[in-house]
Amino acid sequence: MSAAEPTEIRAGVELPAVREDVELRTDDGLTLVGELAVPADRSPVATLVTLHPLPTAGGFMDSHVLRKAAARLPALAGLAVLRFNTRGTTSPRGTSEGEFGDGVGERADVSAAMRFVRERGLPKPWLVGWSFGTELALKHGLEHEIEGVILLSPPLRRTSDAELARWNDVDVPVIALIPEHDDFLRPAEAATRFAAVPHVRVVPVDGAKHLWVGEQQTRRVLDEIVGAVAPEALPLPTHWPVG
Repeated sequence: MSAAEPTEIRAGVELPAVREDVELRTDDGLTLVGELAVPADRSPVATLVTLHPLPTAGGFMDSHVLRKAAARLPALAGLAVLRFNTRGTTSPRGTSEGEFGDGVGERADVSAAMRFVRERGLPKPWLVGWSFGTELALKHGLEHEIEGVILLSPPLRRTSDAELARWNDVDVPVIALIPEHDDFLRPAEAATRFAAVPHVRVVPVDGAKHLWVGEQQTRRVLDEIVGAVAPEALPLPTHWPVG
């Protein structure tokens, strides 16, 4: 990428970062495969711990929004991005040990990721869940010291009302991005379900679908993430190098 000819940041562009293949160890003896991406030229200002969509429906650590967050946000916003395959999940990075736990066994996977963050001294962790990953964040996130939670297309299928209500007891920010045309939970129903937790910020996204397909929707998601986690980095540039 030439400084004289800035490159538009789109689907296949991977911006500079230090990328490391990592392994997470769970309390029940499993090894999970993942990747940590950190800024190449500075210390991270915050950390995204990403939780991927449903593995039995094709979700994994490379699901496109999470892959693009890792490809762009270390350089554009100074964020560390941890991605990993939950138990039994396969991606080009490899296969995590164990079997799919329907959101229950994955409690140990979330714990392993948060322990890794602590051991590495990564700052200000936010949970970023997408679809099934939002269920893991809501069910298990309160067991850990986190700065906040961002929910992309939450189905609210595996999260009980009691589990949701527990978030009333903390002042951790929770932001839910709800696609207008979601397959599982649309804005009107989301407003009703999340009414039990008034401090959840429900953000309807016009024209969006559950999978956030297309560069416009990807940029909207990344803008919302950065706006919550590192607002000083907004507006995110659309070309690289910047300036």
